Amino acid sequence: MSARTRNTAAAIALAAAVTGTALLGGSGFANAAQAATAAKSSSHGTLTISNGTKYVLINGHWVNFGVPVRDLAWSPNGAKAAFIDGAGNLDVANADGSRRVVVAKNPGGQNWSHPTWQVAKADTQDGIPAKNNLIFAARANGVSRLKYVAATAVHGTPRTLPLVAEPGPGVPSLPQTGNMWPNAAGGHGTSVYANSSTGEVYIRDDYIRQQGGALTKGSQPALSPNEEEVVFVRSVAGHDHVLVEDFTTGHVKDLTPHATTDYTEPAWSADGTTLAVRTPSGTVTMPASGSGHPTKVTSVVGLAAYRP
Repeated sequence: MSARTRNTAAAIALAAAVTGTALLGGSGFANAAQAATAAKSSSHGTLTISNGTKYVLINGHWVNFGVPVRDLAWSPNGAKAAFIDGAGNLDVANADGSRRVVVAKNPGGQNWSHPTWQVAKADTQDGIPAKNNLIFAARANGVSRLKYVAATAVHGTPRTLPLVAEPGPGVPSLPQTGNMWPNAAGGHGTSVYANSSTGEVYIRDDYIRQQGGALTKGSQPALSPNEEEVVFVRSVAGHDHVLVEDFTTGHVKDLTPHATTDYTEPAWSADGTTLAVRTPSGTVTMPASGSGHPTKVTSVVGLAAYRP
């Protein structure tokens, strides 16, 4: 079964400070071995952490982007980073912070968050054009909507992302507001997002007329690189747990069943085998299969992402 088929079936059916380290005085890793492991560029990708300052932890070193960096996300080829700057604008820059471009300027009175890259080749058979967009959440007047803009734009004008459910018996309409935390992956432009009103995670697929639907109760979703699983956060017994759902089987597995702290903001590694997760005391990694335990790799608190 192809990833697109699985998605179709499923559809139908750091804004925190550095902890325990001076910003320029150290990497924030618990020890040299952990720094080497977390920074190693491999099939896992390179672990990076943004925390709202102008410094981003990349490859075990602090890189100065020149402006505050919030909610950093990497392009699929790892060459570019998208993020929200200190003025609330949507920016794109090189991996070393150079050649920064304001892709879209915040008009004011809006809170933009969690940009994600939607990249896909054209599909002439299905009449779907190529995509190189940035999807993000925009909150204005207390209402949050998903927006998109071309990743190559300069002071572009974001548009509202279409969320279409084909009308029919038993087919609920998709909520147009309250949508947040978008995350795209794979080569088909597929994305997932959460809705604050329904408390559910949704999937969006451009390859079907009914573009998407609710998957499960949760928040802060992230789509696996092969588009076959979604990881998300759900409150369980007083703590935030990280869970994963397999689109093929519909099976949901708790990856942190013995949590004694909150696990939030999960991010997939480039090869889909590992998750980086935020905790109140730093960043941990864990096998996406659930076969291991969380391992703390740094005391830096922020939004983790893997650079391919």
